[in-house]
Amino acid sequence: MLLENKPLRLLTYFSILLVLLAFLMVIFYAPVELNMGMVQKVFYFHVSAGWLGMLAFLVAAISAIMFLSKNNLLYDHIAASSVEIGLLFTAIATFTGMIWARPIWNTWWTWDPRLTTMTIMAFTYIAYILLRRGIDEPYKKARFGAIYAIIGFISVPITFFSARLMRTIHPIVIGGGSGEMAMTPRMYQTMAASLVAFTLLFVVLLWHRTRLAGAQFLMDQLEAEQTAEEFGEVDNG
Repeated sequence: MLLENKPLRLLTYFSILLVLLAFLMVIFYAPVELNMGMVQKVFYFHVSAGWLGMLAFLVAAISAIMFLSKNNLLYDHIAASSVEIGLLFTAIATFTGMIWARPIWNTWWTWDPRLTTMTIMAFTYIAYILLRRGIDEPYKKARFGAIYAIIGFISVPITFFSARLMRTIHPIVIGGGSGEMAMTPRMYQTMAASLVAFTLLFVVLLWHRTRLAGAQFLMDQLEAEQTAEEFGEVDNG
């Protein structure tokens, strides 16, 4: 059983409060964009989710390097947990992007460079999870996972810079100038609030998931020891 962690509980409540505050700012404080109308407001969550997906994969790569350096399974738990959370927020970014694309592009999906590279990135980390599930020995699983997480991170900067370096119809929300989606100061303030709230939410989710992964590992070890003892008793009998 996981022991109660008061700082984590307080941080969880605070992150929920910030996410609710960001949501209220999106609805009531941020003005309606002139060209796109109300559907533009989905971008505050779309961008935040996309940012968290990439941040999570960066954390996984750093944790993988730390595991290979320290050989401490805690870093493997962090890496695996971060990949799971990263995939969750990448999925959220994809679906919110589709909600925006339907009225703006008149289609749910197009093989635009940003969407294509994000899809490749997502499948790269789905393969990471499948790889880990195919290995039972903890340290072997951690080593293979760490190497894969480091190599797989190549897909993250490619995805991030795809809208800036390739011909694309995907708007550049931050730093996009006065083109398709010019943002006012109140829009930037709302975007900043959303990014901060979602980043703290990521920290909280990672903390929770890492603790759960550690507890699961201990349970698996106890079950393995109990099974070994039972087989030992049968052999002795």
